[in-house]
Amino acid sequence: MAATLKDVALAAGVSIKTVSNVINDYEHIRPDTKQRVMDAISDLGYSPNLSARSLRSGRTGVIGLAVPELSLSYFAELADSTIKAAERRGLKVLIEQTGGDRSRELEILSGPRLQMTDGLLFSPLGMSNEDAEYLNVNFPLVLLGERIFGGPTDHVTMSNVESAQAATAHLLSRGRRRIAVIGAHEGEVIGSAGLRLRGYRQALEEAGVPFDPRLLGYTTLWHRSNGATSMREMLASGVEFDAVFGLNDTLALGAMRVMQEAGRRIPEDVAVIGFDDLDEGRYSLPTLSTIDPGRDEIADTAVRVLQERISGSAGDVPPREFEARFQVIERESSAPSP
Repeated sequence: MAATLKDVALAAGVSIKTVSNVINDYEHIRPDTKQRVMDAISDLGYSPNLSARSLRSGRTGVIGLAVPELSLSYFAELADSTIKAAERRGLKVLIEQTGGDRSRELEILSGPRLQMTDGLLFSPLGMSNEDAEYLNVNFPLVLLGERIFGGPTDHVTMSNVESAQAATAHLLSRGRRRIAVIGAHEGEVIGSAGLRLRGYRQALEEAGVPFDPRLLGYTTLWHRSNGATSMREMLASGVEFDAVFGLNDTLALGAMRVMQEAGRRIPEDVAVIGFDDLDEGRYSLPTLSTIDPGRDEIADTAVRVLQERISGSAGDVPPREFEARFQVIERESSAPSP
């Protein structure tokens, strides 16, 4: 038997009126109360009546954002940019974490919480191009990230290859020729690591600098600790390098710490550039050069495109792909030699 409003109220330990207020996105609800109600809705598989929430439009005014991990600074800052972009359009954002787990990502695409939203911004990490068919859903969906290309839905992404090429060219312009990479993924072609590595290799080729596979530092997750571990392994290997390209800022910051502990001066001995333009890179010692991948533009475009699909103003336009503009941000970690 389908769960009722009363069932949700009992499970959450609140009144039926409170459940109704949460479903209708009433703003004066305590966050912990709202979370209990949302958890009860999810656990019971309750499907709210959209038309009851808004007799005029049948919409909730809420969009979903599913990301791998908010403990990764990039996704936390992306969520912040998305919330601001949604607020400018009178929308609220419901955030889900998938942990980058494929089964969890597939569950998000059919879970009961979708009933509480008008559409979904979806950034998968565990899924791949072979899973594109699962994006063929019956609700507005905009894909983010670099795991799936050419799917059946609108897609907002960043210029991974071109921006990584520009990051490498920046280090080359500083006279560096032994450029290590931190964050490579073994065998990856499609995905942030694979695409950024392609840009790195293209820059080397254009500059006539031989590619040396010993300069690739492999990791799994792109956490600071992984960047530190990868750099320790590279230093222990004895391979010579005079620059480091961290495939994200977090990896670069972890690698910088290990190099400084080992007595390597930045940028005198090793020039460093990251990727993502995280806020913490502005305050590291030295400040971190990086790639601004257009995070605010990605969030604004994604919310706008999703709203077009929700309202129907996009009509029957086929799936579209949007690529944000990027910028090289030069800071102390790659300052030119005196």
